[in-house]
Amino acid sequence: MGVGALVAILATLGGMYLYIEYFSPVDFSKSLQLIEDGKLYGKVLSIAAIPNLFVFFVFIKRKEDYKARGVLFFTILIAITTFILKFVL
Repeated sequence: MGVGALVAILATLGGMYLYIEYFSPVDFSKSLQLIEDGKLYGKVLSIAAIPNLFVFFVFIKRKEDYKARGVLFFTILIAITTFILKFVL
């Protein structure tokens, strides 16, 4: 796995943590339980992937194309996962 994909994973996890911690009216563990009960995995995952946009543009600006490609690949993987969670399961 490349550095870009690893950075994208960390950015997505960070985005998920920030989203749950700051935009949820209940505490973190209760929020995770509500996400599981409501089967909101796809929605939370798609919102959590927003920081990948910023990471992608930083890599493009610094002319680190291979790292940007890893971020793009992982973001496409998140989009496919979100599609599966939304329409297939």
